[in-house]
Amino acid sequence: MENEKEIQQMRNRFRELADKSFSQNMFTFTGFLGLFEQDVFWRFEREFSHAGYVLFGGAEGAERKLVRFGDVGEFGYEIAFPIVCLHVRPHAAKFADELSHRDFLGALMNLGVERSTIGDIRVGDKEAYLFCLESVAEFLCEELTQVKHTHVKCERVEEAAKVPEEEPELLTVQAASMRVDAVIAKVYHKSREACLELFRAQKVYVDGRLCENNSRLLKAGETVNARGYGKFSIVGEPHNTKKGKLAVEVAVYR
Repeated sequence: MENEKEIQQMRNRFRELADKSFSQNMFTFTGFLGLFEQDVFWRFEREFSHAGYVLFGGAEGAERKLVRFGDVGEFGYEIAFPIVCLHVRPHAAKFADELSHRDFLGALMNLGVERSTIGDIRVGDKEAYLFCLESVAEFLCEELTQVKHTHVKCERVEEAAKVPEEEPELLTVQAASMRVDAVIAKVYHKSREACLELFRAQKVYVDGRLCENNSRLLKAGETVNARGYGKFSIVGEPHNTKKGKLAVEVAVYR
């Protein structure tokens, strides 16, 4: 019941932003949306389509995204997404801890910022690049001084090209079919029953939309996010092996 209430609140907020954009001929923005929130958006997308919209998270392939409501063609102008990229690195890399995504996120949340102001965090070697809303960028640059036991500096990065690309592992798996549960089982070496638990717990998303049908057939180019395991994309068209299986090429992001 609580979940349903939350869904309706999000639906109303999306509609409010879409209507404001449409009636006042102005661009409006959500905060960063996680996969669950994006799924709510897509569920009721027809209610907001009159305003026009674009989803973007600061870089190609970003998981957390903002929705910008507004029609560029109709307005005759465009406003950039209010997203800033910050580089967080230790003062002395030699003495820095090994820092994980959880460490960086925990440090950010300890500063009291809302989760909706923080986008993807891309972790490198004892450093990270993170996307945030323009409204909190200056605060984070001043206040984010420590992650775990490591003293860090946080600086704004003007060029998105400095953001490290997340390199996937390219694999070829053999599956009985292109069913999403079958491919997940092969990619993560899990039993079909273990995969079904992911669907029951509503932890499987395909291209940002909740997937409740475990027999759904995947297509080339689609990205599957199995919460707790990671995500992968289907690369190219599958082909048959001599043993009658399908050889499926996937790009796996750990």
